[in-house]
Amino acid sequence: MAVLKEKRIIGSIETVDLPELGLYNIFAKIDTGAETSVLHCEDFEVFEKDGHRYIRCYITGHPEDDSSEVLQLTFPIHRERVVKSSFGQAETRHIFLTKIKLFDSLFTIKLSVRDRSSMSYPMLLGRNFISGKFLVDVSKKHLAKSTR
Repeated sequence: MAVLKEKRIIGSIETVDLPELGLYNIFAKIDTGAETSVLHCEDFEVFEKDGHRYIRCYITGHPEDDSSEVLQLTFPIHRERVVKSSFGQAETRHIFLTKIKLFDSLFTIKLSVRDRSSMSYPMLLGRNFISGKFLVDVSKKHLAKSTR
């Protein structure tokens, strides 16, 4: 007999931490229509070193604070995917692995980056991360806030 693992409930907007990136209290929109998770960055570059591909991202220390410093972060590229944006344009997304904190628990997340300055939230959590871990109650917000 299979044991059912209880899934935690998250709201339509959550406040998350990305401790490996030094980013805390990031507002993330939960988007069950999006396959991948995305973090806002001002700019990024892909480069190769010693036969491995890396992505260097330039991210504002805290996306809600315009006076915050810009962080330069470099990660090995886990994989690349062609993704259709919400506007129907195909683009290559460079995916890297990091940790995300919700409900005082750390989870591995596959993240890509792009300029989300025209969007309401600096981060989007997609199905690949949500699936199997959480249920979404769209009438709620900020259910998973960690206590750091």
